[in-house]
Amino acid sequence: MTIVVPIAWKDGAVEYLDQTKLPAAEVYRTTRDESEIAEAIKTLAIRGAPLIGIAAAYGIVLAMNRIRHVGRETVAMHFEQAHHLLATTRPTAVNLFWALDRMRQVFEQHRSDEIKRLCERLLKEAMAIHQEDAEMCERISEHGEKLLPAGATVLTHCNTGRLATGGRGTALGIIERAWELGALKNVYIAETRPLLQGARLTAWELARRGVPATLITDHTGAFLMQQGRINAVVVGADRIAANGDVANKVGTYSLAIAAHHHGIPFFVAAPSSSIDFETVRGSLIPIEERRVEEITTIAGTTIAPEHATAYAPAFDVTPYQLIAAIVTEHGVVQPPNAASLRSLRSAPSHRERVGVGT
Repeated sequence: MTIVVPIAWKDGAVEYLDQTKLPAAEVYRTTRDESEIAEAIKTLAIRGAPLIGIAAAYGIVLAMNRIRHVGRETVAMHFEQAHHLLATTRPTAVNLFWALDRMRQVFEQHRSDEIKRLCERLLKEAMAIHQEDAEMCERISEHGEKLLPAGATVLTHCNTGRLATGGRGTALGIIERAWELGALKNVYIAETRPLLQGARLTAWELARRGVPATLITDHTGAFLMQQGRINAVVVGADRIAANGDVANKVGTYSLAIAAHHHGIPFFVAAPSSSIDFETVRGSLIPIEERRVEEITTIAGTTIAPEHATAYAPAFDVTPYQLIAAIVTEHGVVQPPNAASLRSLRSAPSHRERVGVGT
């Protein structure tokens, strides 16, 4: 089966897979407009913390490409407008701001260049962010696969595979690699209400790869643990606070509590770009709230009484004490606390790499 490529730079445009159409249809869209990229991120046509960062970087390039013939005095204004547009799409995933910061640093270093040359430098940086994420996914999968017992049955939540990243994925990359090495027996996929990323996206990805998987409702996981049918839980992260608290798709915290109660290891897989050292604990992470219609309707059909009150956080926060390990491209952080994570700040890191376009 052909490996899915959720985003690509082609002939001066961005081609992306519209994930809102999956699994019914595989629809690719092409744009040269950064506002379409911003809207795609908002509506989850492009989603997954690492992929959002990649898309935003390409969005900056699109914006600057469109103004190649404006006066020098307005270049900075156009950059700031594009940066603001993309930065205000989704508040929780820190990869978005990390990627935009990298693009800003390249812009500031080369803002006096001729515009064509500046655009080339920005594109080179965006492509480097994309490629680096693919490499990080490979290293995460290599480190994480070793944590799983032979013949493991794993539970995962939301989508963390090729649809969410620039490579094979984070948590799903670990799962995929374990399957390739013959170390995986089965995957249980939590459906991931309200937008069903598990049912629509993860089940679709694993089916394409031939990985044995079983779809369950979000609240079946604890029962499977009680029955002794789960060996490990592996999830991704949209932001990791400095103390190791993890913001991830809503429903993650419940699974972590259940896993802790049943003595099942709960692993988080994420690139180091997901670690926000400026946010000291999880309670300070901004949590995106989605439209209530995402809860009160399914596929356009209303399932709740008219005017029902609903609360729709996109994410929740899992305390570091419930997490057995955080897997990054640098290795396994265990225990995942402030002291352990702090050591990553001095490690060679893609977080500090700027000026690739020089």
